[in-house]
Formats: sequence, C-alpha cells, structure tokens
Amino acid sequence: MHAAMSYASTVTEHLPASVYPIAGVDTSITAFVGRALRGPVDEPVSIASFTQFERLFGGLWEHSALGYAVRDFFLNGGSKAVIVRLYRAPDPIDGVVRSHAIVRAGALTLQARDPGTWGNALQVRVDHELLTGDPDSFNLSVRDSATGHVEVFRNVSLGAGHPRRVDLVLRSISRLVTMSGKLPAGRPDSHPRAPQQGDAWECGAASNSGVMDADRAVEELPLTLADFIGKGNLARKSGLYALDRADLFNLLCIPPYLDNGGDLLDAGVHSALLAEAGAYCELRRAMLLVDPPPEWDSVDNAVEGVAALGTSSRNAALFFPRLRQPVDQRGGRPTRLAPCGAVAGIIARTDQQRGVWKAPVGMDATLIGVPELSVPVSDSENGMLNPLGINCLRSMASAGRIVWGARTLHGDDPDGAQGKCIPVRRTALYIEESLVRGTRWVMCEPNDDQLWAQIRQSIHAFMVGLFRQGAFQGKTPHDAFFVRCGPETTTQDDIDHGVVNITVGFAPLKAGQFVLVHVQQAAGQVRSH
Repeated sequence: MHAAMSYASTVTEHLPASVYPIAGVDTSITAFVGRALRGPVDEPVSIASFTQFERLFGGLWEHSALGYAVRDFFLNGGSKAVIVRLYRAPDPIDGVVRSHAIVRAGALTLQARDPGTWGNALQVRVDHELLTGDPDSFNLSVRDSATGHVEVFRNVSLGAGHPRRVDLVLRSISRLVTMSGKLPAGRPDSHPRAPQQGDAWECGAASNSGVMDADRAVEELPLTLADFIGKGNLARKSGLYALDRADLFNLLCIPPYLDNGGDLLDAGVHSALLAEAGAYCELRRAMLLVDPPPEWDSVDNAVEGVAALGTSSRNAALFFPRLRQPVDQRGGRPTRLAPCGAVAGIIARTDQQRGVWKAPVGMDATLIGVPELSVPVSDSENGMLNPLGINCLRSMASAGRIVWGARTLHGDDPDGAQGKCIPVRRTALYIEESLVRGTRWVMCEPNDDQLWAQIRQSIHAFMVGLFRQGAFQGKTPHDAFFVRCGPETTTQDDIDHGVVNITVGFAPLKAGQFVLVHVQQAAGQVRSH
C-alpha cells in the first residue's frame, strides 16, 4: 500500500503523449426486456425517448408492463434505453403458425417484417406512373393504418438483375414489410388512382389492398420463463441473452410478465429468472432493479417473502411497494404498476445532476407521474425493511412520492459497504468498466516497468478527475484512492503468460477505507473480476 500511495499523491496535469487518457463510460443506460406490441424480436434496440419507443415498439399496451416502465423511465429523467422485445408465437392453426400478417398486391406477397397483430393494419398500393417504360418496374407504397406511417419505394423491379429488385430493396430499407416467396412472373397491376378530392388509402379495397382475414396474424401468447432463459437461448443470444449484442448497459429492468390468470400489468417475475438476471448483471457490470412480487400487498408480506425472492446478488436492488397510476387504456382506472422504470429514471437523473456516487434517495428523488403508492410505509416499518435489503418508496407531505433507500439485496457481506450500498457498488462498477475499456491499448505493449508506469499515470489522471468531482472521501488524492500496477500485482508467471494486473482502491465513505477494483488484461482479451 505504501508504494501505491507514493505515486497516488502526485497530480499529473500534463500527461506525456505515451499516456492514454481514460474516458468514463455512461452510467445509466437502462435495458428493458419483455413483451411489446411490435418491433424487432431478440434484438437490442437503443432509443433516446418515449416517442421513439412508441414509433418502434408500439407504445403503451395493456397486455405488457414493459411500455409503462419505459414511459416512467423517460418521465423521471432517463435519457438512454436499450429495448429487447421478446415474442412467443401463437399455437398453430391447421398446422400453420400465423405470427406474421400477409398483405398481397396481385401475385406480389408481402409479409410484416416483425411478428404480431400490429401487421393486420398494413395496406399496400401499386402504381405504374414511371419515367421509363420498363415493363418489370413499378412504384410500391406500404402503409400502417394504425399509425399512418407510409413507406414509398419508387422504380422497384421484378427483374432478376435489376439494381432495385423489390425483394432486396424491401429487405434493406423497409421497416414494415419484406417480400414472401418467389418473385412473381409479372408486375402487379396498378391500383386505381385516388378520387380528385379523396385519399386513396381511405377509399376501400378498390384503391388499395389490405390484409385478408385468412392472412391475419394471431394474438401472441404471454411470455414464460423459457422465453427469457430457456435451453439454447444463450447460444442463440436470444431472450435475456440478446443483451450480449448490446455494447453497454448499466441498469436492467425485467417488468412483470407472468400470466397467472390475472392482470398482466400487475403480474410477477419468476424467481429463477431473477437469479439468472442477477448473475448476468454481475458478468456485465450492471445493476438489476427488482420489482416487488404482486402478492406483496403489505409490509408483513414483504418481510416474509424477501428470502424467497430468487436473488441476493450485490448487483441487484429491490424497491417496494408498487406504484398506483391511472391507465388510459383502462379508462383511467388506477392500476398497480412496477416501479423499476421510474426508479431507473431517478437514478439516471441523479447521475446527471450529482454523479454515480450519489445515492438516488431523499427529497430530490421524487417519483414523477406517480400520484400514489400501493402500500403506505411508516418510519418504523422502513426501519424494519431497510436492513433486509428492501428499499422503500414513500409518500412525504413535503415532497410527494420519493425513493427512501439505497441498499442492494446482498446480505452478509465480507466486503462491507461495497456489496450493500447501491452508490458504492455502482461507483465500483463504473470505475471497473471505464478501466477495462480505457486500458485495452496495453494488449500489444511489452509487459514491463515502462508499461506499468504508463498504466499508473493514465489511471491516476482518471481517478484525480473523479476526486475533484467529489466522488471520494478524503482531503487529498492520497487519502481518497490509490493505484497499483507493478511487481506487487503482476508476478513473473503473469508476465510469462502476457498478463498485467491492476488494482485500484477508492474511499467512498471514509478517507483511507478503500473499496478495491481489480482489472486484468491478458493477451488481447479483457477479463475482470
């Protein structure tokens, strides 16, 4: 420790060109995994607003809690989200799974790009108003009548060698349809022109083609545990593991999805999924935000049920109780909804205003758009729940609904505050992720004293920046953090195997009491623990 402290006390203002600056990563990108009305399946899609979610995934839907969680995330201060839509196909009808709607224009058969009943609103128009006399070319227009969105593809062709062959154009550009089956032998007939004072899309089947009854998609089935973590999902990167294709996320929300014959907005999450999601977040250096089970309609039920929740990961945090919000799709009737999205938004808001090291709690951590909570929690009840790792949402006369707890679900913790305190754990994850990404340049460098000195200088400059922002306790960098990378962390055996080990300590709560972060770079592959 003394050797590390000797160089941790010197502030480097101007780094030599050989030292690589380390940039801090984002801290509040929130991943949502679940059911949506429309959109690509098993594919992480980054969005920056709820309007974008409405356009790509269909917005609020009373058969899924996901849309409401995403809405509350952006409403409460979130700015970046990753959406993974899961889809469970309907049962076969006459041996056919009708998951995608089909719309036809003569012999040209188009299929909704993504599964779901949203495709039943598709319409198509063809016209031959071309500048050339090519007998294989035509103009194709596709409309989603539910949203009014129209895509127009001019001068597409059925010619096998044509640069705008219709199937290739649709595959690469269209968000609504792809072509199904083989190219027709001849181009589809033109639809009649719109009346002089009318809209061709609103003039019935004569002016456009819609989805026929026999081609309509059937309602999808509610999700099950297997849709998230079933056999083969990891290898296919589907379900929860579709997030393997997301570069970075910091918070994970799995809104309730279980169909227990009740309300899908006020449903549950399987304990096995919470266990796997907690472990997955540890691998991805993220935090899982856990919603209280639907049966927790009292403080006593919460006390009795927390042990059976499914996870006690230091990368998981539970917030209780559920929210009560009016749902327009149900005539404004107040409905219990999961708090994970709103809490994630407050965390993002706090990160932006104060930093990842600030606990997202207190009078400033107000829940926007939440008129009431499903269970009132008193001071004494909060004092009973908090030591169990249950973070309470409370109503305060002076502030409204607020977050009033910042503990993880980790119980007996040999690491002390690192595993029990949300801001400490998130700060450690932030530093680790930033260092893992910011020291990748070492993979091609000789593993010697010069490299170790460069690493120390780069990380020291990064940590000084955090110290100046108030991330650590201590009056000087010497008291607030240390950086070790040298013969005390990297043995001769490590050198022989091309491994360099880095240890960083920071003081989140008290000067001189350090939480440790370990990073290992090896032979071009980054591994951390």
